[in-house]
Amino acid sequence: MTKFKALLFDLDGTLVDSEHFHFNTWNELLAESNIQLEYTDFLKNYAGIPLPGNAARLKELYHIESPLELLISRKENLTVERLRTSVINLMPFVQETLDFFKSRGLQMVLVTASKRPDVDEMFKKNGLDQYFDFLVTRSDVTNSKPDPESYNLAVEKLGLQKSECLVFEDTLNGLRAAKAAGLTCFAVQANTDDHNKLADADHIFLDFQVVREFLVENELI
Repeated sequence: MTKFKALLFDLDGTLVDSEHFHFNTWNELLAESNIQLEYTDFLKNYAGIPLPGNAARLKELYHIESPLELLISRKENLTVERLRTSVINLMPFVQETLDFFKSRGLQMVLVTASKRPDVDEMFKKNGLDQYFDFLVTRSDVTNSKPDPESYNLAVEKLGLQKSECLVFEDTLNGLRAAKAAGLTCFAVQANTDDHNKLADADHIFLDFQVVREFLVENELI
């Protein structure tokens, strides 16, 4: 197998533990319409889906009167505002894994369905910007995940063969985007209940420590 020269990372739920944050900001906004989501419902039906898709689904499901574009913009503004005062931790073993990959001279790219202002604010908190050669965000594409556009753009900018690129994702939408782009995708998901729906991943791991050991043992980097 060709050794991987570039690693492409999802952000939310893969590198940063941000699902509770997004859950809380949605509930803060939905409280105005007397709606509250359960966390298990949020993880199952909304995690990993770009904001416009979630907004459309919530508006239809709960008959929210606010125009869709206004609902989206209010969520975007609230997200940026709350990011300034929230602590969002890295997922387990991410810091040491990124340090290791950087020491091996691997190119690293962030490919996320989040908008650029959200990513910039999160990077300020966690110092992630030092690891990535460039970012592909929802602000850079017409069609976000599960469409493959963001991953195809990333590979084009890298100038590598797709066989030389490895994707890390934690949700079905992200996995679908990576596979639709013809890329190898490793799912990193601690919740084993989600492993069945991630079955199309090339491998599934519980955390990045196991990922790092697997790549080294199999001489994939």
